[in-house]
Amino acid sequence: MLVSTALVLLMTPGLAFFYGGMSRAKSVLNMMMMSFVSIAVVGMAWVVYGYSLTFSAAGGLSSFIGGLGDWGLVGLETAATADDGSGIPQLVFVAFQATFAIITVALISGAVADRVKFGAWVVFALVWVTLVYMPIAHWVWWSDGEENGKAGWLFDLGALDFAGGTVVHINAGVAALALVLVVGKRKGWPRDPMRPHNLPFVLLGAGLLWFGWFGFNAGSALSAGATAAVAFINTLVATCAAAFAWIVVEKLRHGSSTTLGIASGVVAGLVAITPACAFVTPLGALALGLVAGAVCAFAVSLKYKLGFDDSLDVVGVHMVGGIVGALLIGVLGTTAVNDAGADGLLAGGGIGLLGKQAAAVGATLAYSFIVTFVIAKVLDLVMGLRVSEEDEVAGIDSTAHAETAYDFGSVHAGVGASLPAPAKVAENTAKKVEAEA
Repeated sequence: MLVSTALVLLMTPGLAFFYGGMSRAKSVLNMMMMSFVSIAVVGMAWVVYGYSLTFSAAGGLSSFIGGLGDWGLVGLETAATADDGSGIPQLVFVAFQATFAIITVALISGAVADRVKFGAWVVFALVWVTLVYMPIAHWVWWSDGEENGKAGWLFDLGALDFAGGTVVHINAGVAALALVLVVGKRKGWPRDPMRPHNLPFVLLGAGLLWFGWFGFNAGSALSAGATAAVAFINTLVATCAAAFAWIVVEKLRHGSSTTLGIASGVVAGLVAITPACAFVTPLGALALGLVAGAVCAFAVSLKYKLGFDDSLDVVGVHMVGGIVGALLIGVLGTTAVNDAGADGLLAGGGIGLLGKQAAAVGATLAYSFIVTFVIAKVLDLVMGLRVSEEDEVAGIDSTAHAETAYDFGSVHAGVGASLPAPAKVAENTAKKVEAEA
């Protein structure tokens, strides 16, 4: 579990590379900073009150939110085992769950690349993880044990989410949509081409995410046993299938398969298998991956038809992929691989499980969208979410961080970047060659 926790934490720097490569050169550092600062902000909040609000009881409100009885992890420092009966030390479970909260916040950032104030993002991250992530995680994953009979209302309903399809991906994806609608479109979108500036970064990030995701999914078994094994192999095969399906769709639609496409397919497969990884067979995971890869490949183009500027396709991959994975549990789920699951349609379980999955998806979509929209509106009124047009054009890296990713010129704190024109670069190069000669 210590290794799995470290793997999940690594996913957020992996996400920084994935998103950073997809961004434009003038805002890559800001994009990566949004992921790294999410680690800092959410990590602190989780220790102070986040774990307590998510994984403890709160009297009559326990179905909807936890209490503050475990604030600051006071009294848990020497707790021998977690309350869930897994046998692992309590603080290992605390740390493992912290990494889930961290990456969920970081996922949202890709939707608003190039145009959000860094300080506003920090405040948004703290407020959002408190008001949106913690309640939904409590609904889906908290239980006080069979003997006490208390649990989050979606857990009690019987909705299945092994590692975060609703809690992490649908939640982050629909929150990204709400945030985008408040922040607005990038200047020049969709008229101007805004291509990824570094595709090797994108592939590196996708690889790190895939590597870390084995801790994300298999680690959610909280032990090294049969459940972790099926989650592990399903994470592998579903991702392979989704990556393949995405590039096939690309080839059929656009005439070529791209590196950006296969990297996006990898992430779509990882997203979709997350809720289902311990509830379906490997063949079921393969089918799920094929569906998710194809559906998400079509879904990312909807932003152009619907007119919302989701910069790095968070909605099309995470929201849509999460919905596909959560709902297909109701079709492909089987107790043959996990007694804690349930049988879906193809296993003879009827439509009941699919209805429960749909209820969990609908509740997550509605709550996350509404509360995120309100948070964003309030922050926009109080402190402003968006950078000035001048700063957006110049690039947030230089104006907000006094840095550039690539040393094409000089950067002066508080002034921004001064990038020489191509003719000036050629002149300087010629002078340097002459001097060396």
